[in-house]
Amino acid sequence: MKKFLFAALTVVFAMSLFSFIAAEKKAAWNIPAKYTSMKIQKKGDAASIALGKTLYNKHCKSCHGGGKGDGAKAAALNTKIDDITTPAFKALPDGNKYFMAFVGRGDMPNFEKKITDEEERWAIINYLNSL
Repeated sequence: MKKFLFAALTVVFAMSLFSFIAAEKKAAWNIPAKYTSMKIQKKGDAASIALGKTLYNKHCKSCHGGGKGDGAKAAALNTKIDDITTPAFKALPDGNKYFMAFVGRGDMPNFEKKITDEEERWAIINYLNSL
C-alpha cells in the first residue's frame, strides 16, 4: 500500500511539474495580415504619448505595471505577461502591437469596445513604443 501511495504521489507531482512548465511556454501570437500591414497613423509626438500614457494607466497598468508585466493583477493570471519594454517587443510591427493590445487572446482581454477611438488606440501604441 505504501509503495502504491508513493507511486501515485510521484505521478501527481510529475504531472504538476509538467503542467507548470507547459504553462510557462506560450504559443506565438497568430496575427492576421490585416493587422501586420497596419501602419501607425500619428507618430509619437509628446501629446500622443501623454494621451497614451493616461490611457495605459487606466486600462493596462494593473496587469502590465511599468511595462515589465509586474502589475498588481499579474500574479493572478494564468500566463506570464511579456516585458513590453524589450527591444524584441519594440521591433514588432505597430500593427502587431495593435492586435495584441486591442483584440487580445486568453488572459489578454479584448479592448475593442472599451477603447473605440482610433486616435486613442494609436496613442497607446505610441506610449508603448516610448517605454
